[in-house]
Amino acid sequence: MPKKSNGQILVVDDDATSRKLLVRGLSSAGDDCRESDNALEALKRVRGEQPSLLLLDFKMPGLDGAELLKRLRSDPDPSIAQIPVIMLTGYGESEVLCLEAGADDFVTKPINPAVLRARIETQLRLRSMRMQLQQQNEELEAWRRNLERDLAAARLTQQSLIPQKPPAIPGWQIAACYRPVIEVGGDIYGWLRMRDERSLFWIADATGHGASAALLTTLAKLLFHHGSVEHDTPAKIMQAVNNDFRSIFGGRSFMTAMCVALDPVSGHASVVGAGHPPLLITRYGGGTEAIASSAPPLGLVERSQFTDTIVDLGRGDAFVLYTDGLFGAVSGDQPRLTPAQLAGMLNPFTPNAEALLSHILHQAALVSNMESMPDDVAAVAVRRAN
Repeated sequence: MPKKSNGQILVVDDDATSRKLLVRGLSSAGDDCRESDNALEALKRVRGEQPSLLLLDFKMPGLDGAELLKRLRSDPDPSIAQIPVIMLTGYGESEVLCLEAGADDFVTKPINPAVLRARIETQLRLRSMRMQLQQQNEELEAWRRNLERDLAAARLTQQSLIPQKPPAIPGWQIAACYRPVIEVGGDIYGWLRMRDERSLFWIADATGHGASAALLTTLAKLLFHHGSVEHDTPAKIMQAVNNDFRSIFGGRSFMTAMCVALDPVSGHASVVGAGHPPLLITRYGGGTEAIASSAPPLGLVERSQFTDTIVDLGRGDAFVLYTDGLFGAVSGDQPRLTPAQLAGMLNPFTPNAEALLSHILHQAALVSNMESMPDDVAAVAVRRAN
């Protein structure tokens, strides 16, 4: 037999001659062997030393090999219950009983050394693979727990960034929703007061999902707030955000965005978008409009040209900012919705912004089958009271 060390093997046989021959042959092949002449002693040794493999005689006085094996397999310690066991059987003894008792393999006496060696090598190799798989599973479980902690931290961070309550603007109704695919997502929206007392409503969609996308949304909020402090038009704010975003990532990441600067007294609004789905406007009593983005996504082009589009919102008119998750599935038989289809889902007769937003979300889900959303969904509806 080739010289090779395979860990500790416990030979359990009440016949001293057979046991000594087995131990001598295995030891000469490089195996670390222990021996036991009865099942009860073997059970104690297994629980104390945990050998790599058992060679177990089927027929022994008192507690036989099959009963010992059943006790091992029912042990609460998995490292004991899963020890590979090769049963040694005499001619005419039932190999089926060995396998039913939990044996991994069996060898019939008189033992052929080559056959025994091959079966030992097989069982030790399987044991090694099982231990490696167990280690990988433990590492995967540790990674999963760490990921869950990271996602939980990212979720708390993002929840603190997403406005929990719409601003109170006399004569206007505001509603918003945020539905990430997982605990955190790449969508974010917000509102803030500009220097000239207009209200800036903005929305952004960063590339990717998960914690990395959530970090981009954190950056987006900081950049929009910083831009609104230094600039007085949506186009200039968007230009500042683009410059800062590109200086940080050098074109390796990007996000789409759209913002609306609203004068709540006159209803006069300025709109600018960067690679983002069109702003939808519904006019009270009928009719919808869509204002497309005038520039590519933020961070993609170094010197983008941003242009404000001017609209006037009368009583009962409303606009909706949203991310492309509202378009629905990106694969499968069901086609994605188009901006024109979404515009057709706006109900100009809804009593308030909350009802307007709920209606379009419900209609989009029905048409595009968004029960299992393929992307994050965020939307903001702003309506002028009648």
